[in-house]
Amino acid sequence: MIFPNSNRKRAFNNHFAGFTFTETIAASLLLAFAIVPILRGLSITHFHNKVIECKTRSLVLAQAKLDRIKVRSIYHYTDSFGQSDLSLDGLYLCNITDTTAETNLRKIVLSVGYDFDKNTQLANDEILVTLSTYIARRW
Repeated sequence: MIFPNSNRKRAFNNHFAGFTFTETIAASLLLAFAIVPILRGLSITHFHNKVIECKTRSLVLAQAKLDRIKVRSIYHYTDSFGQSDLSLDGLYLCNITDTTAETNLRKIVLSVGYDFDKNTQLANDEILVTLSTYIARRW
């Protein structure tokens, strides 16, 4: 239907004048309720990402320290490898237990974790990775 000029302006102004205050508030509330689960999901994802990052870093440091112990044991088998609260990289700490399994066999248990309370001591609840291996006398 074609409106004359005077009717066209009136119809245009009545129907397309913009959003009302009530519509704006309703849209804002919908956005607010929709954004809360999204932000919660992002924060949970970020937390789990940090936990995985700490565990991965602990595993890399533990494996590197265990490799150094294995290499050192070739020529220095009789030396004790046990240590407590050894700093590997900043706040990543390590406990090493060295026990004799048999005359020519030793068990090495290595625990690595992040010092969350920053007291330079690795507590049991801070341990993220534990590796153990046996080392035999080569000659």
